[in-house]
Amino acid sequence: MEDLGLPTLELNGVRLEALAPHHAAGLRAAAEDGELWRLRVTSVPEPEQVDQYIFKAVEMRPQRLAFAVLDAASGAVLGTSSYHDIVPALDRLEIGYTWYARSWQRSHVNTTCKLLLLTHAFETLGSAVVGFRTDNFNFASQAAIARLGAKLDGVLRHHGLRRDDTVRDTHMYSITRGEWPEIKAHLQYKLRRG
Repeated sequence: MEDLGLPTLELNGVRLEALAPHHAAGLRAAAEDGELWRLRVTSVPEPEQVDQYIFKAVEMRPQRLAFAVLDAASGAVLGTSSYHDIVPALDRLEIGYTWYARSWQRSHVNTTCKLLLLTHAFETLGSAVVGFRTDNFNFASQAAIARLGAKLDGVLRHHGLRRDDTVRDTHMYSITRGEWPEIKAHLQYKLRRG
């Protein structure tokens, strides 16, 4: 797998760039749009924790590459997504830590982001497999991952702590390099249909 670097990716009015301190005000506003930190099954930071969230994401490089998701025209921060659990020896990475301002959920943004990240992972970085994971009670995320065409690999029982200190099971999904061409065509079709 190629070195990740700090790419900027853009398509369909959405731009992904490496998350940095100058995105803090925009990311704070995105989290406040819907008070997303109140959802117990996500990793959205509380507004006063956004600076630390960004610092930690930057500090985790190269094991995690966090992106700010921006409206390409205005530069407004819509949310964030990351490559994480990167294992170059296996040509494997995961996509996660994904969340968007409530006003951008169920729009073209998630499909566009996933198309950008998956295309870059498979066609530039040379990934053999891209994984996804989500909380057993995050039914919206499970449905969104399945709509991408990812396959459920299994459930890791008693796998991680939630922000409220309860223990979650983790649903693990993946897309392989061989599945990518059909999934790419499907995502492009979805975006053309609006």
